[in-house]
Amino acid sequence: MKRGGELLRHRDFVRLWSAQTVSQLGSQVSGLALPLVAVLVLHASAFRVALLGTVEMLPFLLFALPTGVWVDRMARRPVLVVADLLRAAALASIPIAAALGSLTIWQLYAVGFVVGTFTVFFDVAYQSYLPALVGRDHLVEGNAKLELSRSAAQIAGPGVGGVLVGAITAPYAIAVDAASFVWSALLAGRIRTRETVPERTEDRNMRREIAEGLRYLLRDARWRAFVAYVAIYNFGGNVLFSIYVVYAVRTLHLSPGELGLVFSLGNLGWLAGALLVRRVGIRFGAGPTMIVCGLLCGAPNFLVPLAPRSLAIPFLVAAQIVIALAIVVFNVTGISLMQRLTPDRILGRLNASRRWIVWGTQPLGAVTGGALATTIGLRPTLAVGAAITTLCVGFLFAEPIRSLRDEPVPSSDPLLRATVEVDA
Repeated sequence: MKRGGELLRHRDFVRLWSAQTVSQLGSQVSGLALPLVAVLVLHASAFRVALLGTVEMLPFLLFALPTGVWVDRMARRPVLVVADLLRAAALASIPIAAALGSLTIWQLYAVGFVVGTFTVFFDVAYQSYLPALVGRDHLVEGNAKLELSRSAAQIAGPGVGGVLVGAITAPYAIAVDAASFVWSALLAGRIRTRETVPERTEDRNMRREIAEGLRYLLRDARWRAFVAYVAIYNFGGNVLFSIYVVYAVRTLHLSPGELGLVFSLGNLGWLAGALLVRRVGIRFGAGPTMIVCGLLCGAPNFLVPLAPRSLAIPFLVAAQIVIALAIVVFNVTGISLMQRLTPDRILGRLNASRRWIVWGTQPLGAVTGGALATTIGLRPTLAVGAAITTLCVGFLFAEPIRSLRDEPVPSSDPLLRATVEVDA
């Protein structure tokens, strides 16, 4: 067991951390480049660009629940390696098609769906693998370090992406992300820590095991409040973000380089959040920390539709810094609690059930954003998304969240008895 700060000498954790850092950097490049391919190369409408975001997130709605069952049945490290390699292959098809002059919006949709599908597997597996890798006493430190790598990638990635798009065009910039997933797979493949794989039983039943994961999540009032907030926030956030690039390019007239600068500067908030999360949570407690972060995650979104063309960059950067900081602290605090208090035998299903709900609303938000933008315009749609992300904080004022200050009581193993109810 590693004491605080010693995860830097934990070789297998450092390998996982490095793999995440590399793939996150590449993903930030393609996160900017993919919609820019649709906007600048294929001249897609706002609705079609928003639909790209819908397709990328749709696998969380379709596959997250069975993925949680499969992840609980098998070793999780090989899942990370295979998911990385398959995402690399899908992304590599875009620059190849561009070179052959055959790139279409339908290929972008197909690649987005494939990448999203294997991101489901990767995310459920790595969040379920982390407790076995570092021990449950060091989950906040481990999650904070993983968020630190995400933060560094989010600061550097969009700037690099903007430069690459300007230098070699958007389709070829995506090759950087494909290479990053190959590198990530090599690093994850070198992790030596092995898990205890559950013995195969004769009474396995996919439907029953999915139901157990959902019941475990939804019968605990703490997790219900947490998941309800995040699900509605993600819906509103995707109403806004699904048309963000279209708005920035066509209304605010930002160039790819300027847009990359906005993301890079705004993502300094992710870095600040990753550095502050441990001391903030210790000082104020989990519940108050999540409530304050919920308030800070929503209201700054109104700066996006209010941004004037003459001061667009300061408005967008200010909003993103505050929101990113709050999201990091909120996520690390809440997810670390779930990982620490959930029995390992159902951790994959808990993570999958949570992601099915909170990420499953994202494609719905994206398609709603595209439809609204077509009917009422870009700025009004952005304002709708900002309002949703602000008002949903009401879920966090539920008693189970407000009272989370000291070490909470673990939820019981649902395979042995019903989940403990913590309703007031």
